[in-house]
Amino acid sequence: MNETTNMNDDEETPILGHFVTYRCTDAFWALEPKSRSVAARAWFELLQDSADRAHLYVTQGIETSSEVLVWSTADASDPAKPGTFFKQRAASENLYRAYFQPSDVLWGMTRPSQYSRAKSAQEIDPYDDNDRQPYLVMYPFTKTADWYLFGRETRQGMMNEHIRIGKQYREIKQLLLYSFGLQDQEFVVTYETDDLEMFSKLVYDLRDTEARRYTKGDTPLHTGVLTDIGTWADIVSGVTG
Repeated sequence: MNETTNMNDDEETPILGHFVTYRCTDAFWALEPKSRSVAARAWFELLQDSADRAHLYVTQGIETSSEVLVWSTADASDPAKPGTFFKQRAASENLYRAYFQPSDVLWGMTRPSQYSRAKSAQEIDPYDDNDRQPYLVMYPFTKTADWYLFGRETRQGMMNEHIRIGKQYREIKQLLLYSFGLQDQEFVVTYETDDLEMFSKLVYDLRDTEARRYTKGDTPLHTGVLTDIGTWADIVSGVTG
């Protein structure tokens, strides 16, 4: 939606945010229920080991291209650290590639915001496992070339409108990741909320702002429901109740 906020506004040390949606293969579903549960647990434990934090979200029934989403956070304080993360992640994924295949990958790194100097209470802390909300919404975002040709004051004025509207929805938190020159998009925008209807209303309210004219792209959008590996292992093994 916009460049309104960013994690750790006063810190120089960036963190890497990495989001992958995964599709469970036919080979996985052909396993016996107990074997599916064991494979799911082992796979996610490997992904956890490759990152500082890893959170799991159900996407099955929400979108058609995946069953689950993994949000990973890694230290990017040294230029070599992202490379270490990606190599470890590849090694972990490849051990279970026959069962879990990536369908979409989005990532970026934190950076101080140009438009909001003060740190906001609505900023997501990806390291705080006790502060996770039930729903995650995330997507790539790119501005038009015309946006960057405006002067700083003009852009700030339009962003102030976005910030004002966002503050009316204080229950919704945001993490902005920068990916200029690293992926096709310029940003990865992430929201946490406990109310999907409220989040949809926020998006609607932002549609008639002036800055919306300068959105080049903000899809594909992914919505996930927070879960834990024990619960998800039960889901894929057919346990109900």
